[in-house]
Amino acid sequence: MTEVIMDQVPPILHGPSDKEKKYDRQLRLWAASGQQALEDAHLLLLNFGAGTVGVETLKNLVLPGIGKFTIADPANVEEADLGVNFFLDEESLGKSRAESCVKLLQELNPDVKGEWFQSKKDELPFDPQPKYTIILYSNPIEPQALEAAQTYAFEHKVPLMAIHSAGFYSYFRSFLPGSFPIVDTHPDSTATTDLRLLTPWEELSKFAADLTKDIDTQSAHEHGHIPWIALILHFLSKWKADCGSLPSTYKDKTAFRKLVADATRTDNPEGGEENFEEAVAAVLKTVSAPALSSAVREVFDHQPNELESSSSFWIIADAIKQFYLKHNQLPLPGSVPDMKAQSTVYVQLQGIYKSKARQDVAEVLETVRAHPRGANIHVAEVESFCKNAAFIKLIHGSDLRRPIDPEVAKKELDSDETAALYMTPLSLIPIYLSLEATTHVPLLSDSEILATIDKNIPGASSNPRLVQIAAEVARAKGGELHNISALTGGMVAQEVIKIITKQYIPIDNLCIFDGITSRAQVLRI
Repeated sequence: MTEVIMDQVPPILHGPSDKEKKYDRQLRLWAASGQQALEDAHLLLLNFGAGTVGVETLKNLVLPGIGKFTIADPANVEEADLGVNFFLDEESLGKSRAESCVKLLQELNPDVKGEWFQSKKDELPFDPQPKYTIILYSNPIEPQALEAAQTYAFEHKVPLMAIHSAGFYSYFRSFLPGSFPIVDTHPDSTATTDLRLLTPWEELSKFAADLTKDIDTQSAHEHGHIPWIALILHFLSKWKADCGSLPSTYKDKTAFRKLVADATRTDNPEGGEENFEEAVAAVLKTVSAPALSSAVREVFDHQPNELESSSSFWIIADAIKQFYLKHNQLPLPGSVPDMKAQSTVYVQLQGIYKSKARQDVAEVLETVRAHPRGANIHVAEVESFCKNAAFIKLIHGSDLRRPIDPEVAKKELDSDETAALYMTPLSLIPIYLSLEATTHVPLLSDSEILATIDKNIPGASSNPRLVQIAAEVARAKGGELHNISALTGGMVAQEVIKIITKQYIPIDNLCIFDGITSRAQVLRI
């Protein structure tokens, strides 16, 4: 008797853990997998110049719980630092700036481990182990330090980000090694709906046929609660029987939509038929064959090198490609939008889509397991890939050691002439060019800045806005304004999280911010 009673007792319900409560908001953004990636990360900041923008970036990474960070900084704290860096106080004067910043940053989150290194010009913490997850450096930077950072990033395939803030201007630029794939790009939920109404499988067709076989004689309640998916499948069947083919042109779809609308009962005592309204609204969006996006085609057409081909992404991508070639469609995501229907019917419909999605995952997984290196790939990774297959994105890395393409810069500068005609904003490329000219030497005059730019982009100094902005950068003399650096640090931290978690789509590859007009611009250079 006791055993029977105990069997009837429901399991103990556990509430969220302290960690889940602490990181609740961000877990909703990048889930447990993204949080784990963040906690496993080790970030290196090479802090030069005023150093405020780098520390502000770290602040926005320590708060969400990055696992570990290291600051390498050659400077000791001076009076000028106290006016722009909130992570320094009077007790820090004369001490290592790296040590003082680490101490106060760690107070924000005891879960995070911080280390510091008072570097010299040619001495940086680039030990082979442990390998850094990502490296950030703030300009102006010593040439030796920049060369060491670039060499390490290239050899170890580590993402590298440059940050520069001076006066009212700032920019950051990212270098992603090789081809950087993103699986979970977090597209809009309305864009991810894939219901396969033109190519239904047997279970879905039978479900719709069973619900609509007596559609003309059904009660008002039953008629008003047929899920709109079943309604569209029913009328598609009628259309094909009458016309010999499914609606494909806009004219056909408009006529098909009228066919559905005309079937709505106007005398339903329950106050209208919302399900038919939903069906009419969904026709143009769902009665169409899904097409591969250019981003997915790029992944399918990409020829991975020897190092890439051993990664789980490319093994799964190849399996997805084989699935597409066989079925002429990607694996079914399995999600169903909300709609008016009886609860039991809606749950049944959800089960049909989820079951089909599981079948597709199983087929892809079988192909993955057949790969020589596919045995250790986790099922959850394959499931995530199948769910997001229509929105995967491949970003090609850029080389920070290569100066900006003169043609790209000239095109941006020349765009000012037609900006008024086309009502487009003025390019912010003069800000990047002026700041980039002070990468190693902040105290340049405006004429020296323009001369440096002219070496790579002949004649650029004739641009009046470039002349004006170069004068503003020279006036700043490398000094940072805390509010500009804080804002820039927030943007950089956001991009770092995207890169570490491999979720959302990171900026590719330059973002320029103008604090005078409060405007940002993204360019690939």
